[in-house]
Amino acid sequence: MGVLSNFRGSRAAHNAEEGEELPPLANGSSSSSSSSVPKRKWSNWMPFFVALVVIAEIAFLGRLDMAKNAAMFDSLADLFHKSSPAATEFEMIGDGDLVIEKPHEPLVEADETCEEWLEKQDAVNYSRDFEKDPVLVSGADKEWETCGVGCKFGYSHGKNPDAAFGMPQGTGTASVLRSMESAQYYSENNLAQARRGYKIVMTTSLSSDVPVGYFSWAEYDIMAPVQPKNESALAAAFISNCGARNFRLQALEALEKANIKIDSYGGCHRNHDGRVDKVETLKRYKFSLAFENSNEEDYVTEKFFQSLVAGTIPVVIGAPNIQEFSPSPNAILHIRELEDAKIVAKTMKYIAENPDAFNQSISWKYEGPSDSFKALVDMAAVHSSCRLCIHLATMIREQEEKSPDFKKRPCKCNRGSETVHHLYVRERGRFYMESIFLRSGSLTLKGLESAVLMKFKSLKHMPVWKQERPESIRGGNKLKIYRIYPVGLTQRQALYTFKFQGDADLRSHIERNPCAKFEVIFV
Repeated sequence: MGVLSNFRGSRAAHNAEEGEELPPLANGSSSSSSSSVPKRKWSNWMPFFVALVVIAEIAFLGRLDMAKNAAMFDSLADLFHKSSPAATEFEMIGDGDLVIEKPHEPLVEADETCEEWLEKQDAVNYSRDFEKDPVLVSGADKEWETCGVGCKFGYSHGKNPDAAFGMPQGTGTASVLRSMESAQYYSENNLAQARRGYKIVMTTSLSSDVPVGYFSWAEYDIMAPVQPKNESALAAAFISNCGARNFRLQALEALEKANIKIDSYGGCHRNHDGRVDKVETLKRYKFSLAFENSNEEDYVTEKFFQSLVAGTIPVVIGAPNIQEFSPSPNAILHIRELEDAKIVAKTMKYIAENPDAFNQSISWKYEGPSDSFKALVDMAAVHSSCRLCIHLATMIREQEEKSPDFKKRPCKCNRGSETVHHLYVRERGRFYMESIFLRSGSLTLKGLESAVLMKFKSLKHMPVWKQERPESIRGGNKLKIYRIYPVGLTQRQALYTFKFQGDADLRSHIERNPCAKFEVIFV
């Protein structure tokens, strides 16, 4: 139809120019004018009429196939002004062959991928640059130049701090509680009570906002080699607080009654001079009594980690979840209740008399600790003060992301029957996010893990713990994922309790949280 119209229009124009009458059309009517306007006048208007016909035909075809008629538009650019639809009126789907009108969504150019388009459309400029305007925390005087975000401790004249240790100090200031003491001795450290008085809680609890544990690769040479165990006594004890709020002294006595010989260097039940180097002394014993002064979740002090450094088997009274802190499943003995002392005593004797059993208990020293242990201790590779700054900066940006401007981001792109989702991920201990993309066909847990690995491998990423860990367990350059979880979870949730319940759960999370943000723990 379009070709025929063009032909007839051209012939009409030619005949009109020659002053001839037009032949009858198919319906029998004549194309000659019946008006009194001279034929010369009609011929003067014919070029414009022809042009309008051509443009109308091209526009009609262009609505069917814009890409194929682009060249025809360009060829007429010198005659007519080309007006294109607003970029926000169309959504490109398929391979550039179909355009569907869809208001309020920007146009995906035919020559760009969904990933390229999403990078541009989802890009945002936050109002605060933390490198120029670092997070400010008052009540301390330490600056962390190596932190993943701009971070300053101390005071700045004329500026309200973002957070302060103790009670709030001005508008917009978050109060911070920081303590490494047991909540059984300091009730204000109880999480439920602490959250009523403080915006941010930093305690030994892995459920606090920024945990502050006693564990650290830098502070404890956990992978130190094992020395010969040449003491006649099976265990050593360093207990100085004789008024502990648990049964640790009764347990020590119960072990002695079960014929476990114990060299006690502390103030309680002392039978040896206590003026010794604790770790060097422990290295000579097969067992150490790592008895805490209270039984509280996640409250695991230097007693336990010094025992690991010394290459002894810790006999533990304390955190009910102490097994989560163990470098391997059979590396420790746990006295949960006083009645357990007899059974533990029997196990200690068996291990002491069987070298293979003892070597199995400390095999982690030679083979390396479990991934779960590494993931736990790696957290401390970033100092808790720096992690506080990262937590604050994340809170500040999350608040800004509630504004309408951020809700305009598309966060996904449709190409035919396939959807590309734009997600963000960062390593735990770092602040800035990296983009990853998941297509609807690979919107699975394995797909997420593959996309994260591919992204960080392309960046030649070095895990944040790389220089902190002992060289023997740093591994090669291969990245290994331990956990991927949504930003905002506590470390207890991230390490132990959170898990997507299959691919459908992941898809639901991404649909409910456009431009979803994740953290990854590498081991």
